[in-house]
Order: sequence, then C-alpha cells, then structure tokens
Amino acid sequence: MSNLQTISPARAAELVRQGAVLIDIREADEAARERIPGARHHALSRIDKDAPVREGDDVLVFHCRSGARTRGNAARLAAASGACETYILDGGLEAWKKAGLPVTLDRNAPIDIMRQVQIGAGSLVLIGIILGTLVAPGFYALSAFVGAGLVFAGTTGFCGMAHLLARMPWNRRALAAPK
Repeated sequence: MSNLQTISPARAAELVRQGAVLIDIREADEAARERIPGARHHALSRIDKDAPVREGDDVLVFHCRSGARTRGNAARLAAASGACETYILDGGLEAWKKAGLPVTLDRNAPIDIMRQVQIGAGSLVLIGIILGTLVAPGFYALSAFVGAGLVFAGTTGFCGMAHLLARMPWNRRALAAPK
C-alpha cells in the first residue's frame, strides 16, 4: 500500500470529526509556529525510529505544509501505519487553510529554520555583491562562500547554517517549549 490515497481538506475534517487522527510530519521548528489544532506532531525524521500509531488509532491522515513531503514519502508512511486506514491530506496545511478550516498560529514562535537559512543566505549574498561593487572586489568572496555552502548542503544534506541557526536562543526556546 505504498500509494496512499489523497483526500481533500473537507474530507479530512469529516474523518477527524469521526475519530481519525491528523498527523503532522513537519519538523518541530515548522510545527511550532503554525499547526492544525488537535493534530498530533510526529516528524518525518522520526517515522523510521518510532511509529506514529498509538493504541486506539484506526484512521490516520498525514499532512505536511504543501502535501509534497507526504506524497514523496507515501511508502514510508504506509509502512509505519501498520493496519490503520491511512490517507494523505491533499495540499497539506496550505490547502487546509484555503478551505477555511482552523489553524493555530503562534506569532511568538520563530519562522522555520529553512526559511531562516534562505533569508540569511540571500542577505549574505546580497551584502557580498553590494560591498564587492561599492567597497572592494574581495567582498565578492562572501557571495562565493555562501554559494559553495548551499551547494554543499544540497549535495550532502548537511546545512551548517541551519545547524548554527538552530542553536540561536530564539530557536532553542521555541523548540523546547511544550506544544
């Protein structure tokens, strides 16, 4: 059962009213800021280590932000679901919101780490270009260094900037706070 059926937000909400469990597979930093009320958080990175199924679970509906992560990992999710009837929320959290269904937003929680990386890397590249143009050409090396770091992160799956940002005080507080 590697091709899990996708269902609309309206159908997912109906199943939840009937006792189904929504499972948010995003990482903790993503779920800290915005989430569907009542959804159980179980990061995709933990799926192979411990199953998201609990005693009494009959129907599971997995979701991420856009639906791409859940569709891309359908086989893993199906395997981790055991004998439960299992679905994927088509369009994820974004589709849920567009359908007018409730979402909890914690504006005090930081934006997710990958968005912080994008903002930081983009800012450093821009600063390198501006300083290289206005001050000294040697500042172009900053843009090259950030570009090389992004290529390294993309090819190895290790992002040094993400690990550094995760240790920042604003992120540690958000990830340590109980949900």
